[in-house]
Amino acid sequence: MLGFDRILYLYDFIRPFLDIAVMTFILFKAYDFISKTNGVQMLKSLLIVVIVYGVAVLLKLQTILWLMNIIAPALIIGFALVFQPEIRKLFIRIGQNGWFAFGTRSKHTYVDAVLIAAEMLSQQRRGMLAVFMRHTPMENHIQTGTRLNADLSSSLLMTIFGKDTSLHDGACFIQGGKLIAAGCFLPTSENYTIKKTFGTRHRAALGLSEVSDAVVLVVSEETGALSLAYDSKLNYDLTIEEVRKILENLLEITSEAQVLEDTVDEHKTFAR
Repeated sequence: MLGFDRILYLYDFIRPFLDIAVMTFILFKAYDFISKTNGVQMLKSLLIVVIVYGVAVLLKLQTILWLMNIIAPALIIGFALVFQPEIRKLFIRIGQNGWFAFGTRSKHTYVDAVLIAAEMLSQQRRGMLAVFMRHTPMENHIQTGTRLNADLSSSLLMTIFGKDTSLHDGACFIQGGKLIAAGCFLPTSENYTIKKTFGTRHRAALGLSEVSDAVVLVVSEETGALSLAYDSKLNYDLTIEEVRKILENLLEITSEAQVLEDTVDEHKTFAR
């Protein structure tokens, strides 16, 4: 019994700190959710109303207080109607957060969409050349191809590189979750120490890495091997996991940037 009393005493001591910690966590998460939607505007509007009410109370402006007390229910309903899309997005984000999620759900980034296509093309012995842009301007190279500015997906990459289209032999440029352009020409490397067995794609990938900070993914049409060219070096015959780790490191993709979805992509053959 004495031990139980000690536990109660200890809980009474830490309860204020626990209360503050939990409330701080809830407020931080609420702000994090709101800041990622248009709910910031809703919060600003609500803050203005609260400030007006506070000024009215402080200065004892009875008419304004009387008016605001009357229209308070209408304001609440009005906020719910006007900001209905933002409120809906807020609850969707809460549901997607994964704190209470059950079943198998996966976190992934736009890199995975590229790797899904790369693995499938590797199995089919179809070549691919994908340029991940970083800081160096690439407009001169992009202008040699077809500008797309499309949402990045493995299906789109498979359409471009999996068939003998006019864009198949060139390189595609990727920035974030966007496929900027395809069918682009890259400068070939003048490095004479590169293996003679390497084809045009590998030489082009190495060539771009020699004049920019871009990271270039190559799928060999002959062997299906995956390679990465960056910092004037060509890393040949990498595994999918090695490619992912290098890309996420070089592109500075953090866990906060990952997207939570029920499936990685429409192609289920890719396993993390």
